[in-house]
Amino acid sequence: MNTAPIAVALDAADLETAARWAALVTPHVSTVKVGLELYLRYGPDVVASVRGASGVQVFLDLKLHDIPATVAGAAHAVSRLKPAYLTVHAGGGAAMIRAAVEAAPQTKIAAVTVLTSLSEADLDALGLGGSASDVVRRMAALAVGAGAQALVCSPREVADVRAEVGPDITLITPGVRPAGSATQDQARVATPEEALAAGADLLVIGRPITGAPDPGAAAAGIAAALRRTGTA
Repeated sequence: MNTAPIAVALDAADLETAARWAALVTPHVSTVKVGLELYLRYGPDVVASVRGASGVQVFLDLKLHDIPATVAGAAHAVSRLKPAYLTVHAGGGAAMIRAAVEAAPQTKIAAVTVLTSLSEADLDALGLGGSASDVVRRMAALAVGAGAQALVCSPREVADVRAEVGPDITLITPGVRPAGSATQDQARVATPEEALAAGADLLVIGRPITGAPDPGAAAAGIAAALRRTGTA
């Protein structure tokens, strides 16, 4: 059975829980995501722990944002862990993105365009003119021009970004919530079916899976729904 194009966000308070969630969901999903808190708490060992024996793809979501030399050093340091994806902030600029790409050639550098927690009012307050879609498209074009092989954008902007960057860039969408799930701290959301239909390649889903009584069953249910609708 093919796994669904889902990255399960392992936002656990401890390594044992993260590894247990990973083991439960990996029969059903392609990827597990390690975020900043888990990585800072447990260090590089967390990657091997959640990868386990399954060989599941690991998405290392560190959102690097610093001067190019520092980001290059950090990307090189984590490249030995062989993550499938590593995030940097597109707002760090073209030279910074290029430095990450060159420092980790075996990893897809995924540039984060605009955090899904930000509303258009937040973008205005930050001095980023235009609609959220305009800002995301500008960030996307800059990042791809600098060599980014993947982009992180909300499902609301994924169709516009796909039109902007073409078919060869991997589009990763957080802010994905199955119908009936709480939006929590995400401002721009969509269902998994909507996100894939709009052109997303990889869906980041966390609490709707990891907060379920049986995370494995929750992941299997979402994967089955995507197969039934023909979006996965």
